[in-house]
Amino acid sequence: MKVIESFRNNMYTQLAERNLKRQKVRTILAAIGIIIGVMAISSMGVLGNTLKLSVEDSFGDIGDRLIIYPAAGEDSITERQVGKIERIHGIEQIIPFRITGEAIELRDEVYYGIAYGIDADKLSHLIDLEDGRFFKSGSTECVVGHRVASELKLKTGSKVEVDGSRLRVVGILKEQGMGFDISADGSIFTSFDMYEKLYPEEGDDFDQVVVIVEDINQVDVVKDDIDESLNRKEKTVEIFATNIINEEIDTAFRSISLFLMGIGSISLLVAGVSILNVMLMSTMERTREIGIMKAVGASRNDVLKMFLYEALFLGIIASAAGGILTVGGSLGLIYLITNDISYFFSLTTILYICAGVVFGIATSLIGGLYPAWKASMMEPMAALRYE
Repeated sequence: MKVIESFRNNMYTQLAERNLKRQKVRTILAAIGIIIGVMAISSMGVLGNTLKLSVEDSFGDIGDRLIIYPAAGEDSITERQVGKIERIHGIEQIIPFRITGEAIELRDEVYYGIAYGIDADKLSHLIDLEDGRFFKSGSTECVVGHRVASELKLKTGSKVEVDGSRLRVVGILKEQGMGFDISADGSIFTSFDMYEKLYPEEGDDFDQVVVIVEDINQVDVVKDDIDESLNRKEKTVEIFATNIINEEIDTAFRSISLFLMGIGSISLLVAGVSILNVMLMSTMERTREIGIMKAVGASRNDVLKMFLYEALFLGIIASAAGGILTVGGSLGLIYLITNDISYFFSLTTILYICAGVVFGIATSLIGGLYPAWKASMMEPMAALRYE
């Protein structure tokens, strides 16, 4: 409070306030330029950040995973290799499974999808059920992906035919969309026992293993440990870390946000030119006043401060107004895009608004530098003779 009171009682602040009020229309127009600039640059940053957070949330549940599959020249991942993975520290879940392309039939309708052999308890860590329950080991039960159920009009209790065997649908999975670990929407899932009955020639090895890491920050460490354990003598498996997706998303949207803010900064550039014009006109109109001030003892520094305080005063008020309006606009914008205003309360979103306000104040000061310098350099006698 003392700092604010001291600022308001400052002679330069009072002179700046008086001078800005003398030309209200011109001051308001300059302020509007700053407000629009602050809103443009902040809103562009908020928009880019909101899109980034929304996409990260969509992929956020897979960033803690490693996908392991046979290297070139290898046919499968063996149980012995899975045993080695189990001995590595920092792993929450190891989910091996078998895959084959297969026709899923219901009466005269056929859907060409993927058949998975997987442990039901493990599958529950990869995707959730929309309806029903997971299959039991050793049974002729299965669960199907959302797209399979939609295409074949399946519901729990329906019977489908896979490779000549009839399976009963006991669960329908939630829609997943694009997946990097499993492709659930167009697939059918059954137990290892049932899978072996369907495809006895495929053996006991696995086509792929998904590893869920306990701490997402340790994904790269666990990846290196698995690589060291399985690929020590020769490359037998490939390991894909899904956290790279989040890193790429973050990099891409950071660039998008900066690009959008760059577009918004054009408005601030226009506002800076407007302030320059306002201050130059103010300097010309007050030439005699400046001459009188210098004649009675005002220094160049005093005149410089007076004009810079005007620019600062205008910048603070207009930028603060722009920031407040951006808050309201951003909440509406975020709700329209995501239906979730929680993205607004992220630290990065607030920082973009703060950055817009800071840029607005800086633009005002830069716009006022030349007029302030020009006014401070006036000679008293020449200023007094000015008409």
